[in-house]
Amino acid sequence: MSESSAAVAMRTKLWFGIGATGEAATNWIFTALTFFYYNQILGLSGTLAALAVTIGLFGDAITDPLMGSISDRFRSRLGRRHPFMFAAPLPLIVTIYLVFHPPEGLSEFLLFCWFAVFTVLMRTFTTLFAVPHLALGAELSADYNERSKVMSYNNVFSYLGGLVMHVSVWFWVFPAFENGQRNAAAYEPIVFLGCTLILACIFFSTFNTRDRIPFMKVPKDLAPFSVFGLFQDVWQAVQNRHYMWLLLGLFFLAVMIGTHETLGIYMNTFFWELSPTQIGWLIMGNVVGYTLGFTFTARLHERFDKRWTIVATAAGLSVFWSGAVTLRLLGLAPDNGTLTLVLFIISIGSVASTCGSILNISVMSALADIADEHDMKTGRRQEGIFYSARTFFAKATNGVGHIVAGIALDLIEFPTRAEPGLVAEDKLFALGIVDGPFAMVWGLIAAVFYAGYRIDKKYHAKIRAALRARDGEAQEGVE
Repeated sequence: MSESSAAVAMRTKLWFGIGATGEAATNWIFTALTFFYYNQILGLSGTLAALAVTIGLFGDAITDPLMGSISDRFRSRLGRRHPFMFAAPLPLIVTIYLVFHPPEGLSEFLLFCWFAVFTVLMRTFTTLFAVPHLALGAELSADYNERSKVMSYNNVFSYLGGLVMHVSVWFWVFPAFENGQRNAAAYEPIVFLGCTLILACIFFSTFNTRDRIPFMKVPKDLAPFSVFGLFQDVWQAVQNRHYMWLLLGLFFLAVMIGTHETLGIYMNTFFWELSPTQIGWLIMGNVVGYTLGFTFTARLHERFDKRWTIVATAAGLSVFWSGAVTLRLLGLAPDNGTLTLVLFIISIGSVASTCGSILNISVMSALADIADEHDMKTGRRQEGIFYSARTFFAKATNGVGHIVAGIALDLIEFPTRAEPGLVAEDKLFALGIVDGPFAMVWGLIAAVFYAGYRIDKKYHAKIRAALRARDGEAQEGVE
């Protein structure tokens, strides 16, 4: 079967995708709950909470490319990726548990230290799985459109992880406790559920994709890991102009997404004054969006190519994610707490989620194409290095969001342990400005940078032809 016609087996796509459920559940817990938990329940200032995450972000800047380089160069009977994927889940769930269980009676400074240390550890163990896992996905197919389908499965299962956590938390857990998300006891079952889901998904994804190890390409020209090799890998990667445009886009997108996701629980609780069950129903916008993204992304790549798909959906995500809040600031949204408001937010959110789903799949697929170009130009097959950028910016999303949210909440003097309906109007308006127009601008800047990415279907076909010719010549030399 030719390279262009070879399809990845459904079983492999499913088990590969399931791993993303575990990663997504980890990111959901951290993004949606930890900042609110430390700020509104434990009383840590927004600025100190943001500083703790900033320390974690600097750690990510080291561990993500480090893990990419190590897994690219690693050799074992379990291949390059699987040893790290097997090692990740147990220490990951231990650190998640400890994030939500600081010792009682800590001073604010010691509480900050606890949050910072276990944030760094949690994100490091996330990297241990996420970078090799995504690199494995890029290796499953060399075809321009087939790898988009593979990443579509990763995207839909990633969404599933967030969906399971969202539905469980907002429909079952928080409504069962007095004061819901403002009750510390409610977080115990959430941590148990999340850790169970993470452990199961990561382990079974790793275990059930091990049959692909013999078919993974093993570069023979990469020396074992060294610090010099790491810097060389990173330096060569950033020389790729297509990669740099995507990195710039990912950075500005991270500011937008992180701001929205970190402030989401504040907006729903205080700005919109929704009940836990009403907040739960907001997930319907994501259900619609991710279903459409899964269904149509590969078709859009066929018709419009990845570049313009990425640009258009980045702009659409920026405008529509801020749309409901911006309309409220203009006095054009339904009254708080009403069913009409819930439907209003879901409708606008469906468009934003569709754009976000397509954008994520497209960027993930584009990174695999960049790895091909890098291989053609340098002779190095290093998916781990290129996908370390994606895992870094996935975590930078909530990291930057925590930083922006923490500083903004302190600047507008938003109260800790606040009561819905009792927050001053000027504080809510300022909160809306941050989550609406301010966040939107960063996403539009990202769309401009994404336009610099230029690998289209025609150019990628030339890349694959060059790689096949080179590999064929090498094989003839061996024979």
